Order: sequence, then C-alpha cells, then structure tokens
Amino acid sequence: MNAEIKDVIDAIEKPLLFARRNDFRNLPKIKGLEILIKDLSSKALALKLTKEQSVTVNQIRSAFSGYDSKSSDDQKNVINQSVESLKIIKGSIVKAGSAEESASQESKDAIRYTGRISETSIRYLKGVGPVLSKILSRKGVMSIKDILYYFPRRYEDRRDVKRISQLMPGKVETVTGKVILAGKVRTKTRRIYQIVISDGTGTLSVIWFQFNEKYLSSTYKRGVDLILSGLINRNSYDGSLQIIHPKPEDIEIIEEENIGSTNDSVNFNRIVPIYPLTEGIQQRRVRNIIKNAIDSYSGKIVDYIPKPYNEKRNLIQLEEAVKRIHFPDESDGVVDFLDRRSVIQSLPHRSFIYNEFFLMEIGLSLRKTEIASKNGIMFKSPGELYKSVFEHLPFDLTNAQRGAIDEISKDMCSEKTMNRLLQGDVGSGKTIVAISAILNAVEDGYQAAMMAPTEILAEQHSKSVAGILRELDIKIVLLKSSISNKEKKLAYEKIKSGEVQIIIGTHALIQEELEYHNLGLAVIDEQHRFGVIQRAVLREKGKQPDILIMSATPIPRTLAMTVYGDLDVSTLDEMPPGRKKVETKIFFDTKKSRAKVYDLIDKKVKEGRQAYIVYPLIEESENDSFKDLKFATKMAVELQNEVFPEYRIGLLHGKMKNDEKENVMNQFVKGQIDILVSTTVIEVGVDVPNASIMVVENSERFGLTQLHQLRGRIGRGKHDAVCILLTGFAKSEVADKRLSILEKTSSGFKVAEADLMLRGPGDFLGTSQSGIPQFYLANLIRDFELLKYARDDAFELTKSDPGLSSFPGLLKEVYNKWGEFLHLATIS
Repeated sequence: MNAEIKDVIDAIEKPLLFARRNDFRNLPKIKGLEILIKDLSSKALALKLTKEQSVTVNQIRSAFSGYDSKSSDDQKNVINQSVESLKIIKGSIVKAGSAEESASQESKDAIRYTGRISETSIRYLKGVGPVLSKILSRKGVMSIKDILYYFPRRYEDRRDVKRISQLMPGKVETVTGKVILAGKVRTKTRRIYQIVISDGTGTLSVIWFQFNEKYLSSTYKRGVDLILSGLINRNSYDGSLQIIHPKPEDIEIIEEENIGSTNDSVNFNRIVPIYPLTEGIQQRRVRNIIKNAIDSYSGKIVDYIPKPYNEKRNLIQLEEAVKRIHFPDESDGVVDFLDRRSVIQSLPHRSFIYNEFFLMEIGLSLRKTEIASKNGIMFKSPGELYKSVFEHLPFDLTNAQRGAIDEISKDMCSEKTMNRLLQGDVGSGKTIVAISAILNAVEDGYQAAMMAPTEILAEQHSKSVAGILRELDIKIVLLKSSISNKEKKLAYEKIKSGEVQIIIGTHALIQEELEYHNLGLAVIDEQHRFGVIQRAVLREKGKQPDILIMSATPIPRTLAMTVYGDLDVSTLDEMPPGRKKVETKIFFDTKKSRAKVYDLIDKKVKEGRQAYIVYPLIEESENDSFKDLKFATKMAVELQNEVFPEYRIGLLHGKMKNDEKENVMNQFVKGQIDILVSTTVIEVGVDVPNASIMVVENSERFGLTQLHQLRGRIGRGKHDAVCILLTGFAKSEVADKRLSILEKTSSGFKVAEADLMLRGPGDFLGTSQSGIPQFYLANLIRDFELLKYARDDAFELTKSDPGLSSFPGLLKEVYNKWGEFLHLATIS
C-alpha cells in the first residue's frame, strides 16, 4: 500500500516541482492545476492513509481551492507550502516502508488485490510495474478499475486496411506503409516536418506544421513500418496525397514480426480501439495492458443495476459491456462517438452509459429526498426597498427577467430553502435579477453575500450593485486580497455586527475567520468555477441561507433539471433591448489577413470605439508545442511601436498585481486606453459598452465556451460589434468545428450544446469542481435519451424502496461514487 501512496504523492509533486523550477519560470505553463490536484488528492484519500497523512492531503487539497483565480504570488506560496507538506508524507512512507519490507510474501501478495478493483494499484498488473504506472498516472490511471474504464476515443476497422492507391481524398482512412523519407522541409512561408510512407502501390506524406523535431526524428525513422489514420488531403501544388497533423494516438509503429500477421488478435484483423495517449507509451502497449486487465479482473466488475431494469431496457451485464467496448465482437459495429444513433445502437456502449446514468440518478433522487426534509428562512414578500428600485429602473426588464424574479421571490417566501440556478447567455441580465433577491433579503433584516470567481468580476458586481442601490441606505463591502489587514479587520467587524448588509468578494467570503451576523442569501456567480466544498462552506456561514447560483454557460432547461436533480432552474432566454448581435469572422493567419484585421481595428478606433486583442499566452514559452503561439507581453510592445503608434495600448494579464490590473481596467473603462492587449483574464466580468471589436489570436487553442465568453465582452453598447478569430492552418478537426460553430451562431444555448458534444460533460461542466460525477463514457447531450430512461427507472426504484434496503450493494456503490456530493446534499 505504501508504494501505491507514493505513486499518487509523486504524481501530485511532479507538476509542482516543475512549476517552481528556475524561480517559478514554468508557472504560466501549468494549466488546470486546481482540478489535477483535487483529482489526485481524491485518489490519495481513497487509499489507506494514516490519520496524519489524510490531514496533510486534505490541507493540500484545500490550499488549491480557488488556485486558478489567485495572484501569481499566492500561487507560488501554495505550491511551496504543498511541496513541503508532501515531503512530510514521503518521510512517513519511508518509515512505514521499512516495516513493510519485513512482511511475509503472503502479506505482500495480499496487497496486490485488495478485494476491490478501485483500490488495487495498476502497478501489480502484468506488463505494468512502477515505471509504466507513473506514466499512466498522468492520465489519471492509478487503479485496476481506472484501466478497465479507460475507454477508447475512437475505433479503426482493421479487417480491411486500404492500400495507398485506393485512398479517397476528403475521407478519414486507415493505411499502412514503410517510412521512405523523413525530415524537415522548408516551404515558401515556413518550416514543416514531413515523412513519406510507401506500400508499393503509392506514397503518402504526413506533415506537421508545429513539431518537436527530436521526438519525430527519433520515432519515425526511415525503414519503420507504420499504421496511421487521418483525413486524406490532396496537395494543391502537386496533387500528392497527405495527412496533416495526425494525433499521437492516430499513428502507430508496427513491429516487424506483426507485418501482415493474422496472429496478433489485439492489434490487427478486427475493430481496433484507439486510446488517448501520453508521452512514453504507445497504442500497442495500452491495448495489451487493457487486455491483461480484462482477462485477469473483468470478473470482479459488479453490475448493481437490478435485473428487472436491465431486462426492461434490453441491456447486457456490465462486465460483458466493458469487454466489448474495448474489444468489439464481430456482431458489434464501428462506433462513432459523435453520432448519437451509432452510440445508442451499440449494445455494449448503451449498457454502460445507462449504468452510469442510473447510478447518478439514484444519487440525485436520494439528494432530493434529503433537501425536501430541511426548512429554511421564510422571507416576507418584496417591500418598499424593492419597489423604490424596480419601479424606477432606467431600462425595461425582459419578460424572462420578470419571470425569473417572480420564481425567486416565491422560493424565498416559502419555508423551504431556495436552491435555484439562474442561467442565461452572456449579457442576458442576470445581475439585476440577483439584485432583486438581495433586496428581498436585506429588507427582511438579513445579510446577502455575492461570491465571484475573480476579483475583476467581484469588482464589477460591486459597482453594479452600488450603482443600482445608490439612493438607498444600504452598506456594501467589497472583500478582496489587495485591501490592507487594517481594512480587512474593520470590514470583518462590521460584517459580524450586522452593520454591513451586502458582502461581495471572491473566496474571501468563506475564510474561516469571517463571521456573518445573519446571512440569509448567498449568490454564487459562474458556479462551475467553484468547488462543492467552497459552496458548502458559504452555506454554513448562515442558518440554511437561500442559495442562488448564476451561470453564463447555459444548457437546455430539461437537461439542467435532469442533471441538477432538485435544483430549480430559471432561464433567461431573451436579450435586453438594444443589445447588439456580434458578427463573428474567421481569418487564417497570413500576412494579408493580418493587415486586413489591423485595418478593421484602425477603422473602429478612428470611429471612437475601443478594441480587445486576446492572446493565449502571457509570455514566451520554451515548450515546442507553444513556440508558434503569440504572447501578450511581446505583442503589446510590437503593436504600440510598429502597428498602432498613434493609439494608446494597454496590457492586462493574470500575473499582474491586483492593483495594477484594476488600474488598467479603470483606464480602459474611462476610454483612456484605445486597444487592450489581454489574456483570458477578461473572459468574465468586464463590461465596457464602447468596446466593439475583438481579435482572438491563435483562436484554435481556445475552448468553444471560452471563446463565446470572450466574445460576450463586446456588443454591450449601441454600436455594431465584430469578433475576429485568427487561426493557424494547423488545427485539429475539433478546433475547426469549434470555430465554425461560433461563426454561425451567437446563441449561448446552441454553443453550450455543441460544446457538450465536442468536449464531453466533464470539462464542460467543470465536473471535477462542481460535484457532478465524472462520466467515463456517457455524454449528457448525445445520450439524453438514455439519461431520461435511467432517471425514470431510478426514481421509480427509490419511490418503491426509499432507503434501498433491498439493494445494499447499489446503495454502497452510489455512496462510493457520490459520497462527498451526498454529504453536501443541499449544495448543487
């Protein structure tokens, strides 16, 4: 067990040590650290830690809550403290290891299979060992269960592989051949890396525009035999066939003894699984490891779905489903994960997805029962304060806003605790709806807290709330990291005494030393940015306060109600009058296109408007995969000196100190900056009505929802607005689809649905943070039909057996997967 613990601790430590190397030079390169540390901490806590080790891991986990929104100095402190804490754990492992060394062989063997595949380390699986287990841990694969549920991202039909002479341009094809040429090639505009393969019937070029030359030259040498898959293109210059930028998992080296073999039943002459890879491991190795896991451990997979429901929905047992998802039978077809019909027609995929949804819906049903058993504050109906504000607004509310306000008011006036999601597109007017709830709480003698994920957004909310309530005698305080200790102490005293009625801030609102006088309402903006525990702590600051969660990442109402269980949903599906539609254009990054883009910016600024130019990086990266990306700090200087010397250019990014960021934003709001060069720090919370043009550089590197959020920063005034997505030629098929979707639609609901299909629910909903379970295979949009069936069946079962007394195994499995979520049942 100590070896397993060490593996997880090493996996936590590795990115932290990388981040702080050379005085934290690598800090900007590390993305998604908050989610990664939370996931790995959960895996550590699932092992048999000592009490001291558990406490330390929990401290590290808590320290990384809100990491992404912290200043760079705070991030460095968190990393340094965590590394020191990890040293303590590793020291205790060494001590325990000495005792373990003297254990009998029988005891050692017992460690290898604990009785639960979720607790048995993958390092004890045939063909893995300590080195490979560390490599697999990068993909979150720690246990036997992890590898059994590490499903393919697509399939290749290798029962009839095409010859090169048979390839059809415009189609995704699979082909084999020997590398006859390999190396860098210089074109008129840039360097590329090219290999040429031949199978005797023709040749095919494989091209990389962005490449790690050392890796490619050492991997795909002349004489190596390959099997690869990709979209076949025809070179416009000479008509030759080519595949551009295959993913690592789409190109595979064939061992010489397997060429033309009919004996390799795992990798050839069948429908073959293609897995997501990490550096240091190849497809054939992954397949063989998974085959070993299935042969040795698939019999330990337990199907907890009651037999009548499997029969009712014509499903197979979970063990059989897992086997055939990895290695389809002859009766199974080639599944396309982007095709709803293809997935639902596959019996093994359908069975596993239903199983995932059923467990989730059982958990939601249990949560619904628990929430219904608790009473909260019964507020009075909106009174004079509400009327004095909402009867004299300088604008008209939309019907959707009025409906949402009415729904929230009814919730607050009932005896149950409000637990409502307010979702709407960027600019749909969620803040004014939240203010209606805040006024209701304050007028009834309670405090209201409003928590935002970033200081910029918190400041924006503070200004909006203060502006709307400026005529009222209501005290508002903004808690942020830049205030002095003296100011913080005074603010805490006023909050505790009840002198302050509205408290706005980021994670500062849930600090242990902060005490509220009588918190009655908590408003949480951009809910997917916060962890379940953070929201629970905010609720515990009062006595069952009402919760209003806001999200500018909307999903279809029926889906939201199904996913969020008992969480009531209000949707703002219309935009306030006067809100301009943003025209979106895609430009390939050529010299001619860039000149045209700069002309458009020049024209807008001359008209008196302002512009954003957004970059994916703050500063230059040493990582080869980022070397062609533009970065904000350099471009701000270049734009000022060479492109727009007559205009005032500002720079904004996440590594700046809070007071520096605030100063730049204030200048931009006041019109003292014409062009704001920025990173995605402006994604939420920035409201400058005069900004009417945005250029997103290297747009292929951004997520769909992220691009939509960025686009929402413009078109907020009375002027026509345009968003330009500058993209390189070397972009993936998914990136191409993302940009195409943005060009065609401005609806956040349509964008969200498309993003769910392209990325899956985990990334989209911030699963690791939000408490919604991470699905191995299910997709909330694609598989919605199965989701409805699973919900109907799960709620039917809990209605007939509320405590699941007849199904103790099912109940235990739900708690294993939903333990934290069910413990925090009233936090969605």
